[in-house]
Amino acid sequence: MVTLKTEREINLMKEAGKLLASCHQEIAEIIKPGITTLEIDNFVEEYLKKYGATPEQKGYQGYKFATCASINDEICHGFPRKSILKDGDIVTIDMVVNLKGGLADSAWTYGVGNISESANRLLEVTKNSLYKGIGKAFAGNRIGDIGYAIQSYAENEGFSVVRDFTGHGIGPTLHENPQIPHFGVQGKGRALKEGMVITIEPMLNEGTWHSKMDSNGWTARTVDKRLSAQYEHTLAITKNGPEILTEQ
Repeated sequence: MVTLKTEREINLMKEAGKLLASCHQEIAEIIKPGITTLEIDNFVEEYLKKYGATPEQKGYQGYKFATCASINDEICHGFPRKSILKDGDIVTIDMVVNLKGGLADSAWTYGVGNISESANRLLEVTKNSLYKGIGKAFAGNRIGDIGYAIQSYAENEGFSVVRDFTGHGIGPTLHENPQIPHFGVQGKGRALKEGMVITIEPMLNEGTWHSKMDSNGWTARTVDKRLSAQYEHTLAITKNGPEILTEQ
């Protein structure tokens, strides 16, 4: 079942999204060699608390942290930890904000200090692929149109698109239908409708798209130990096109 959101619900999610975006901007200022992802996680929880919000994924299916922090070859759902970030690392910080019942979900990948030219290109193409997908998120288009736009662009740039994790509907709960794959066939899949709120969150790898799970049961990483990056926005499907809820 896919729920369509009211204008009031979308406005609540937009407020949560603005707070989430501001939190990412604060992270961009503090992330540097020597900091730990556990320190970033603590910062996020305190930042959200200051504005009357909570981290929605904390406690979700037993998850213990306010963020997911995935470093280098980790694709997603990395645990925040005490080991320090080093110059040249990349790290994806993914979080879901609950503000007065409105949910917003967004991930950014950050370069730590001076990153390689190849890592920087991975980040740039991953971010661009997100916006390629958003550009197809119009009422009447199909979910396959989003996936095709992302996949065709990313693969043309020499990167692979992770298949094992997808975007999703969101609100009033964290993960709802429909699933939004980041690969697909034009004109296929469920039609997008005004009032849907979804996440688009492509994960691109330098090497093969295949993933493997760590023993913690949460963290996915590349099978060839090459880098992975992710960018994610929450957006509403409106009569005027896609409205990104997780940016300032």
